[in-house]
Amino acid sequence: TDADLNEFPWMVLLEYKRLVGSGGLKTSCAGSLINSRYVLTAAHCVKGEIETKIGTLISVRLGEFDITKEVDCNQYSCATPALRVGIEEIIPHEQYSNSAANHEHDIALLRLDREIRFSDSIRPICLPSVVMQERSAPATGTLYTVAGWGRTLRSAKSAVKQKLEVPLVDLGQCQRMYRSRNVNVVESQICAGGVYAEDSCEGDSGGPLMRFRNDAWVLEGIVSFGYKCGLGGWPAVHTRVANYDAWIRGKLRN
Repeated sequence: TDADLNEFPWMVLLEYKRLVGSGGLKTSCAGSLINSRYVLTAAHCVKGEIETKIGTLISVRLGEFDITKEVDCNQYSCATPALRVGIEEIIPHEQYSNSAANHEHDIALLRLDREIRFSDSIRPICLPSVVMQERSAPATGTLYTVAGWGRTLRSAKSAVKQKLEVPLVDLGQCQRMYRSRNVNVVESQICAGGVYAEDSCEGDSGGPLMRFRNDAWVLEGIVSFGYKCGLGGWPAVHTRVANYDAWIRGKLRN
């Protein structure tokens, strides 16, 4: 489904300088604005295969809706044009390894080269701070939302921001499924989706797995990897943001 014009205003597109030839920047992966200076994304979007396939990450685009149009409008109003901001520092998790089949610690921070002024189309998402952690884990089947432009290493899907509701999958069940592919899904990951032909392939690598609670959207997970994109009930695997609260806070500076 198409998202609304200013829906999910924390979503950013990552822009890469191509390796070969000139000609523009290439978009791949997404991220989430978490304050006026930092974006949270996946480590695999900033190092490893992406560097050889796509290029070097140099900037982000904020306030984007339709990547083919300079100014995004719906039938009622127009958003301010998307904003391109350079990246001052790329901070992947120290324990992330490109060669690990399970993509453990697939999380990275991007420090932007300037403070962002918030608007209707550019605003941060809440982190699942320890305070907000539920006393009990959410039930299997709880609906989360993914959104993005379907830009993964494998495909470039949609010009307009998409959104999709995906159900939480029991971790044990997810672990058993992925074990058959020799992938060890761990506690610091969240499995969601796996509805036939509906998966976070619609979302972007590095983009948010979100849930609306306590009157706010909360960044619960980061889209990390999946098997067969929405085929035959394979859930996508996401980095569980709450597990990295201390890591994130330790990296942020003014």
